[in-house]
Amino acid sequence: MACHNARMNAPDTERSLPDLAAVRAAIDGLDAKLVELLCEREALVRRAAELKSTAAEVAAPDRALLVIRRAAEAAAARGADPAVAEAVFTAMVQSFVALELRAHAGES
Repeated sequence: MACHNARMNAPDTERSLPDLAAVRAAIDGLDAKLVELLCEREALVRRAAELKSTAAEVAAPDRALLVIRRAAEAAAARGADPAVAEAVFTAMVQSFVALELRAHAGES
């Protein structure tokens, strides 16, 4: 199942991405954008850690599940594989919760 945007732009994609090297270059560009977004998210997570008074507030398992569920639903609504979104967001949320716990404890 492809994302809606990918389906709508398929002819343009075939012209602009004629071979595997071009597709990989496009993926590399998206990866760079994802890293920038992760940096923005990290700054927000660190700020959230400053505003929380307990480690239990940091962990917030209900919030984590909500974020993951919303990502899977948003992916499905766009025609993407919700299992991929769920897996990616699960790993991301777990990693950021660990970072936030360290930040909350006064570690880097």
